[in-house]
Amino acid sequence: MRPDPALGIPVVYLVDDEDVVRDALAWLLRSRRLLSEGFASAEAFEAFRAGRRAPWPDAPSCLLLDVRMPGQSGLALFEQLAECGLTETLPVIFLTGHGDVPTAVAAVKRGAFDFVEKPFSNNTLVDRVEQALLASAEALARRRAAEAVRRSLADLTEREREVMQLVVEGRPNKGIADQLAISVRTVEVHRARVFEKMNVKSAIELANLLRESGA
Repeated sequence: MRPDPALGIPVVYLVDDEDVVRDALAWLLRSRRLLSEGFASAEAFEAFRAGRRAPWPDAPSCLLLDVRMPGQSGLALFEQLAECGLTETLPVIFLTGHGDVPTAVAAVKRGAFDFVEKPFSNNTLVDRVEQALLASAEALARRRAAEAVRRSLADLTEREREVMQLVVEGRPNKGIADQLAISVRTVEVHRARVFEKMNVKSAIELANLLRESGA
């Protein structure tokens, strides 16, 4: 199963200081028709990320990350990504030697998607990459849905917001009218406009939409 094409072309980022490893991974991913982009260091990847327009990533993505590298380690890069809240939309799969397995396991407990020990099974690795891309797609879909809700909320007038809050609290139209000192008919008009702008058909659907989006 592949991510929804509407979310963009999936990309796998490869961060490993060994050219031969990056080349082999890129070839392996191409064999499954997956696009990849390689970086020889954590610093190079961070420089690339700093130049991206927010919010990023803007398509399903995952990161294959070597634990041990000259300069900044893969673990340090992972911690930076986690602090930025990127590990849901950019799941991290660590590539690790046997001696680094405990470190990789600890990183998984802190939110990394998985770790794969070298030498790895090609099929197993790409299967996990595809699963990580699906997880990224789900996170992106949630983010875009939340952004759409925020845009809809921004389109509400102050009065519509007041009515919406009381509707979500379960107040009847008469109670809303009394509290806001307006007519029941005016409440009905504002309520209908709120439902139209938020693209919902009921107070329950509206409450669920606001809760799920974190609005």
